[in-house]
Amino acid sequence: MRSAAKTGSVNARLDPKKKRSYQEFLYILPFILLVGIFSYFPLYGWIYAFHDYQPPKPITAETFVGLKWFYYIVSNTVRTAVSLFFSWFPMIFAVFLNEIKCRPYQKFVQTVTTLPNFISWVLVFSIAFNVFGSNGAVNSVMMDAGLIDKPISFLKSKDHLWFKMWLWLTWKNAGWAAIMYLAAITGIDEQMIEAARVDGATRMQIIRHIIIPSILPTYFVIVMLNIASFLNNGMEQYYVFQNDFNRKYIEVLDLYVYNYARSSIKNYPLSTAISMLKSIVSVALLAGTNAVSKLIRGESFI
Repeated sequence: MRSAAKTGSVNARLDPKKKRSYQEFLYILPFILLVGIFSYFPLYGWIYAFHDYQPPKPITAETFVGLKWFYYIVSNTVRTAVSLFFSWFPMIFAVFLNEIKCRPYQKFVQTVTTLPNFISWVLVFSIAFNVFGSNGAVNSVMMDAGLIDKPISFLKSKDHLWFKMWLWLTWKNAGWAAIMYLAAITGIDEQMIEAARVDGATRMQIIRHIIIPSILPTYFVIVMLNIASFLNNGMEQYYVFQNDFNRKYIEVLDLYVYNYARSSIKNYPLSTAISMLKSIVSVALLAGTNAVSKLIRGESFI
């Protein structure tokens, strides 16, 4: 009886907000466990970066080589690239998409530009092959029009390779990336826009002086997150587009690690060290951009 009375009194003294916070924590606990299992438990594999590991031999004290593979990374150059210079494109696309006054047409454009985000890069390459391949639609039209005498191997050419990869990435992700900016635009005070119209402001002036400044905070947060993931440049895209003609020019860091590890089982330690260093650099960039955001904007995003 005393124990039950004591428990009841403790529950009665519990702050309702704290009780609710405990309940909400229990709701998300399974997801935290899943993140821990699939994202943090595999970090045990980082141990291979400090050993001269050769399967199927076990890891022992004799195989320990310390920072040997990290010194090797520093003394060699690995090529990587990102699309930060064009990070403004989804924002501008969202602004002009919002300016379409015919709502059915606006929804149609938004749907058509968002759907490619849900298809795999394998299917994207299939589309590219059928459109820009040697026997693709573009070459067929150009040859029928007499513009060229023989097919052009667009997918095998190394010319303007990074720009072409950005175009495919933009085609696939621009519509999806614009959704966040469209949400930010809907949060703009409509009275401020109406007041500008009453004062005689044109649509371009409203876009320049009201809409774009209002969504710039969203843009800066997304850019900073992209900077933090500087080294994560989408291996899937470059993997499906690589071939014997452009392999040397298209190899970004993630693809380099994959190809290097696959070329020989003896390369596992170095590949692990590269992946480990990439994670450390990504965390450092995230912390750095967060500090810059706090310094410039007065608030952080972490």
